[in-house]
Amino acid sequence: MTLKIATWNINSVRLRIDLVCRLLRDWQPDVLCLQETKCPQGQFPSAPLKDLGYHHIAESGQKGYHGVAIVSRIPFIGQDLKSFCSKVDCRHIAATIDGAKPLVIHNLYVPSGGDEPDPAINEKFAHKLQFLDELESWFAAGSVPKGHDGIVVGDLNVAPLEHDVWSHKALLKVVSHTPVETDGLLRVQRAGAWVDLMRQHVPPDQKLYTWWSYRAHDWALSNRGRRLDHVWSTPDLAPSCIQIDVVREARGWPQPSDHVPVIASFAL
Repeated sequence: MTLKIATWNINSVRLRIDLVCRLLRDWQPDVLCLQETKCPQGQFPSAPLKDLGYHHIAESGQKGYHGVAIVSRIPFIGQDLKSFCSKVDCRHIAATIDGAKPLVIHNLYVPSGGDEPDPAINEKFAHKLQFLDELESWFAAGSVPKGHDGIVVGDLNVAPLEHDVWSHKALLKVVSHTPVETDGLLRVQRAGAWVDLMRQHVPPDQKLYTWWSYRAHDWALSNRGRRLDHVWSTPDLAPSCIQIDVVREARGWPQPSDHVPVIASFAL
């Protein structure tokens, strides 16, 4: 069987529910992980998704900020939430689906970090670095039960590699690509022995973006993107990933998110 798992920072699920439905109709993922839903718990717009066959929804939301959700055609056999930095701010949700081996899907929304890359003067940046440190410790301790496969998806708000940004030199002092962030995310990845599935299919020397700023007059022409959205897996699962699709066209849809969906396909 083929399993398709998508991730998308939707930047308000209620505002962009029509775009979510468009993605589900056009690409038919089995599971869709959403970040920045900005939707209070219990107000998630589930009806149109259930009409499309996505009857299984796990959500963690609050008014106005953050929020994550997992929408699935496949039943969940388990769900979980984790908080970081002593904050209950809806940045993680996990769901487990059954298969030859149970599969744990971790959906994450890492703090963006504000504008100034100095934790001494910017509390948001300090929070981001602490979040990455706690994520590293959690993955090192084991976030995937024995006998399970695991996937991490989401807006990790770091573009770790040189060609994950339009200009490595220009962005070295810009939040999302500073050395302290890129080193931090790579430590997080190593702590869980996670495989970067996007770079498994697109070589590291090729440009790869999932986000383009709203500030760009013509985002496609200037193409000043960053790869802030990621798909990782446990090593045993990585060879089963047969395709990665970055749905760049979604950045040009009406009232788009500034992020685009990423879809990983697995032959299981």
